[in-house]
Amino acid sequence: MVGAYARGVENHSLPRTAAFFDLDKTVIAKSSTLTFSKSFYQGGLINRRAVLRTAYSQFVFLAGGADHDQMERMREYLSALCKGWNVQQVKEIVAETLHDLIDPIIYDEAASLIEEHHTAGRDVVIVSTSGAEVVEPIGEMLGADRVVATRMVVGADGCFTGEIEYYAYGPTKAEAVRQLAESEGYDLARCYAYSDSITDVPMLESVGHPHAVNPDRALRREALSREWPVLVFNRPVRLKQRVPGLSMTARPALVAAAAVGAAAATAGLVWYASRRRAGAALAASGA
Repeated sequence: MVGAYARGVENHSLPRTAAFFDLDKTVIAKSSTLTFSKSFYQGGLINRRAVLRTAYSQFVFLAGGADHDQMERMREYLSALCKGWNVQQVKEIVAETLHDLIDPIIYDEAASLIEEHHTAGRDVVIVSTSGAEVVEPIGEMLGADRVVATRMVVGADGCFTGEIEYYAYGPTKAEAVRQLAESEGYDLARCYAYSDSITDVPMLESVGHPHAVNPDRALRREALSREWPVLVFNRPVRLKQRVPGLSMTARPALVAAAAVGAAAATAGLVWYASRRRAGAALAASGA
């Protein structure tokens, strides 16, 4: 993980603490990358056939779950799909549509938690399987101090090669948390973590205060058996419509991007179809 920007005026007494947040369905109501799928399609990065294929993959995943082998096949397909994408074009599409697409689907409850952790002096770290080109701007919008995301190899021509340099998934997320704890002096026994997915159990069990947020069935069972708190977030709201005390965008984001490219970003595409209706309903209820 490289590239950190100073956080500004904060004096931490050791040992420091942090709150680690998964992104999709934990902080925002939809898949971060899938939310940009229409924009990627309009920008010519994906075609209709690719959209249909990823929609079908998402249906299979949500209907029956996906084991490790299925996730690997999905990752390989999406990596191939992103091969040749111009990185600057991806960044421009995300920057142009970020506030219109992401701001309305941020959970009010998650935004409040982020504010509470900052008030308590804890760093806030977004840890997401989606790509850095998508996750980093969202992290900055949320006022996160650090971001860990998937990173894809970029060729000399400025385009994705189709190879993944770092994949922030499953145990790898837990490894990133431990590395950050070592480099930043976090006391993991006093740290917090939040996620909706069973694949994030390694990250959740690496801290002293794990929380299941809108958990899938497997994670709900795991949380209940381990007596982890189960939280329900269901109020998407624009940041500007929240209480004046919340000034997320005013905080400088400290991005330690283990990040990645759009290959992982696109990994979001597999979630789009079957969550589209639920996401639209949530957005409407928060409007």
